[in-house]
Amino acid sequence: MTTDAKPGGTPEPLLSVVKGKPDAEELAALTAVVLSLAAAAPERAAEPSVRSWVRRHQLRLAPKPGPGAWKRSRG
Repeated sequence: MTTDAKPGGTPEPLLSVVKGKPDAEELAALTAVVLSLAAAAPERAAEPSVRSWVRRHQLRLAPKPGPGAWKRSRG
């Protein structure tokens, strides 16, 4: 696995082995684990839009309970 090339033309490695001499199978396993962890990283949930809050206000609904509910209240 490499990143973009340096100005000299040689690519910069993303991973480097500091100790030991892993074989190709061990490096493949490490790469698979790192890639699966990167793919499993949760994306940030979308925050409710202003339109959602305005609609709840028009329907005279109370703010949803939960973290930050006090910020959504006008009272």
